[in-house]
Amino acid sequence: MIQLNGIEKSFNGQKVLQNIDLTIEEGSLTALIGPSGSGKSTLLRCINLLEIPQSGKLQIGNESMTFIGKERIAHKDVQRIRQQTGMVFQNFQLFPHLTVIENIMEGLIWVQKWSHEQAKKRALELLEKVGMLHKADVLPATLSGGQQQRVAIARALAPSPKVLLCDEPTSALDPELSQEVVAVLKQLAKEGTTMLMATHDLRLAANLAHNVIFLESGEIIESGTSKTIFTRALKQRTVEFVSTLTNTLPDWEI
Repeated sequence: MIQLNGIEKSFNGQKVLQNIDLTIEEGSLTALIGPSGSGKSTLLRCINLLEIPQSGKLQIGNESMTFIGKERIAHKDVQRIRQQTGMVFQNFQLFPHLTVIENIMEGLIWVQKWSHEQAKKRALELLEKVGMLHKADVLPATLSGGQQQRVAIARALAPSPKVLLCDEPTSALDPELSQEVVAVLKQLAKEGTTMLMATHDLRLAANLAHNVIFLESGEIIESGTSKTIFTRALKQRTVEFVSTLTNTLPDWEI
């Protein structure tokens, strides 16, 4: 289980996340939706500690951390939390000079301190899972965008994280290539992988996510099951936003 309580984050005095309280149940796929600049990516980066919140508490499984102002956090504590997460970025961020299999093995060997043999075995298993075993020895530049993202997902899964954080995993891909990635995410969801996915693609969120969180101006406006958010949301602003998926705005009763 992943739990956030009172998480806040500011840049140059401007609050980008305000009093974020949320719980991600183990084995669920939760989608973060909201307009551009709503704080979706920043929230993922705060969970991964690529950004350090100014206040609040973060718990992932049995590991927790409390944030107080500008209090410095030890590198070992950052790593302790970060190793509970896997991160998938919209622009893949594969190492261009390493082969596909080396990209997956790198973190296992240098961060997790696995042996070369253990890391290679794990990498081959994951490449088979995402349908990329036949490309194990090529460089990322020879792959399509969809193939690169599938490799990136395999790399994020390599250390068996408690939660997979996906930041707009299909936004850099055309519709055909994005389907390759969606198929992998759908299979992971079916297998019970805990995922938190930021996406501007409401159709993807509606079809894939168990739960949905609507974020705007750094605040959670509404959260609930996917069916609830997309068919009978309680807040008018949520109804207005998700209506862009259906192109119809339901009558609103005051």
